[in-house]
Amino acid sequence: MIVRVLWFAAILSIGAVTFFVQLDRQARVAPTFAASVPEPYRAFAQTHMAASALQGDDPELALEQAEKLVKRRPIPATHLRILAAAQFNARETQAAGKTVQIAAKRGWRDTLSQEAVLRLALQADDKAEAARRYAALFLNNQTSEELLVELGQPVFAQAEGVGRRAFTDVVAGGERWIGFFLARGPRVLAPDAFVEIAEASHKRGASYPCAPLKRAIKEVGRRDQAAADRLSALAGKTC
Repeated sequence: MIVRVLWFAAILSIGAVTFFVQLDRQARVAPTFAASVPEPYRAFAQTHMAASALQGDDPELALEQAEKLVKRRPIPATHLRILAAAQFNARETQAAGKTVQIAAKRGWRDTLSQEAVLRLALQADDKAEAARRYAALFLNNQTSEELLVELGQPVFAQAEGVGRRAFTDVVAGGERWIGFFLARGPRVLAPDAFVEIAEASHKRGASYPCAPLKRAIKEVGRRDQAAADRLSALAGKTC
């Protein structure tokens, strides 16, 4: 009899665990289930709990929920970004800065993390690091061109400056960059910055195909004819 009771108890326990695990998975796509998942079983649900607390007016609760999230699922960059925001709201600014840098390293294509690190780099006057983070945003199709225009102005403001040289290193260092640079650069970079980076990267060995380069000349010419003339001179060397 005792064995049978223990057997049914074990079956019920397994069933309960399975149910709560499935409920947690359902919370991944249906946030309304998150609060119904018992504390020990929250994994996907904890993301919604932390995000919800972050939107509330209790920074300590938000920090507690965000720390639980990262302890349970430490890998995703998004979770670290939630923790960084909670730390910032709780006035733990130094910890927030470190967290967001880790998030950016783990999630190279996480635009919000890259933007956050870029802005931190600008505050620290580290234009080289800002340019590298700008490169990550530039290469990501999810990054809006409005944001690239906004961030590009302080990063590349100085002619022959550290920011432009660092971005030149990126463009010259990878063949896949050429198409992106010629297509997107004329729209989001200041004309003189775009042309300077194009000229410098060409000297470093970057090869610019004629058709995309000519389209870039037309795009730049709509904004700055002098810059377009410099780019035409570059085309004369490559085409």
